[in-house]
Amino acid sequence: MTDAWIIDACRTPRGIGKKGKGALADQHPQHLGATVLKAIAERNDLNTADVDDVIFGTSSQRGRQSGDLARMAALEAGYDIRSSGMTLDRFCGSGITSVNLAAMSIMSGTEDLVIGGGAEMMSTYGDEGAAPTPFLDNGNLALRDLHPQPHQGVCADAIASIEGIDRQALDALAFVSQQRAANAINNGYFDNSLVPVYSTDGTLALDKEQFPRPQTTLEGLAELKASFAPIADYPLDESGLTYRSMVLRKYPGLEITHMHHAGNSSGVVDGAGAVLLASPEYAKAHGMKPRARIKAMCNMGDCPTLMLNAPVPAARKVLAKAGLSIEDIDLFEINEAFSVVAEKFIRDLNLNRDKVNVNGGAMALGHPIGATGALLIGTVLDELERRDQQFGLITMCAAGGMAPAIIIERI
Repeated sequence: MTDAWIIDACRTPRGIGKKGKGALADQHPQHLGATVLKAIAERNDLNTADVDDVIFGTSSQRGRQSGDLARMAALEAGYDIRSSGMTLDRFCGSGITSVNLAAMSIMSGTEDLVIGGGAEMMSTYGDEGAAPTPFLDNGNLALRDLHPQPHQGVCADAIASIEGIDRQALDALAFVSQQRAANAINNGYFDNSLVPVYSTDGTLALDKEQFPRPQTTLEGLAELKASFAPIADYPLDESGLTYRSMVLRKYPGLEITHMHHAGNSSGVVDGAGAVLLASPEYAKAHGMKPRARIKAMCNMGDCPTLMLNAPVPAARKVLAKAGLSIEDIDLFEINEAFSVVAEKFIRDLNLNRDKVNVNGGAMALGHPIGATGALLIGTVLDELERRDQQFGLITMCAAGGMAPAIIIERI
């Protein structure tokens, strides 16, 4: 089995994912995807006829995000028609999964040049037919009764309550995320991968991160009202079903303390990212310099009702596959879907906090669902190079109680 080499990675800045506020909200999702695909082709002087496949993660494949966004984005980017494309959905884990599948196709010898990535415009989530609601409106009552899957924010509060993680700890991590993101932006740590987005008329839409709030203080976070108590008790059907009652079916007697809010939860944003992978044979034949290799990959499932707890077992599984220990990993990226996800990850694995999300995370920068994993892989790669370090581990929770994971090794 051959290696899969990472040749390059790029991404858009993240725009606020709300119409009327977001700098990217007027763009078409395919245009965001085309932006990173065009950039990665130009940056690497690609013959796009050689690109065997483009694999994109897009979680809400409805409305404007439907219709195999990867293929349509490649066509808009001017790729040769022989370059194929497919779009997948593993909820929040889609971006990592797209890169993992791209790597698998190369490692198996099936393909030589593949792009993994993702695009998600959360500003479309409210359009008719575009809201992602797979747990309640698909009519599968048997699944709902067997594995109730509440709102993710309610899950975050339930996990914090079970684990005894208090509001102060969650807010403290959110504050650190904002401070680290501000430091990274001010020092240009993202500049290598960041590509501007231009509208189809050629005007600049966005060339810098729009979501971060560097003025955030611990005092300000402490004043924010917890967001998910009303959602937890809102009746979902005529039987009086609520998200809280879903949790209590699996965890009877649990007292859920609501602690998550807009400041310690991931930001709603639009964005896209792409990671270029090649076989060593193709790279050498075309003068491509590898930046990293894929060391190991895995997928993991956990309790669908708590939904957010799979990253820890995923990290342990991918470390075992790589033959590495926690101490071998120089940098960790755990997506900050909610503060408790990252806090539990750090505590359960007894991690050095100075190795985790060193340039901030989704609480500061935002979480463009299906794209985030690809963005994080590029972020780790840039930071490994900046620090002259070797191994990075990236993982994230996904709806349904899942987590993909990947370890990259800098070359």
